[in-house]
Amino acid sequence: MGKKPRRPRRAFTPEFKAEIVEVCRRGDRTMAQVARDFDLTETAVREWVRQADLDNGTRSDGLTSEERDELARLRRENRRLREDVDILRRATAFFVLMPG
Repeated sequence: MGKKPRRPRRAFTPEFKAEIVEVCRRGDRTMAQVARDFDLTETAVREWVRQADLDNGTRSDGLTSEERDELARLRRENRRLREDVDILRRATAFFVLMPG
């Protein structure tokens, strides 16, 4: 038996994710049923519910969406600053070696 073909990556709005989380929280269907009904992966649905729990404070074993956004922003800023330092280091080396 072969593996199932990979499903193409899809993007969902925050509103859609919140709606799916609400359907799961009603409790009349399992997450697996909700995933099948909306043609989603069960893993994605579980992650959306987990992230919603982190965001509203009912879980504390991960980062909230706000913290994730801040971390991503800080990583981008850190990468940019490292590039700036590298450019300055090379420019300094160039001027030190320049005959003059």
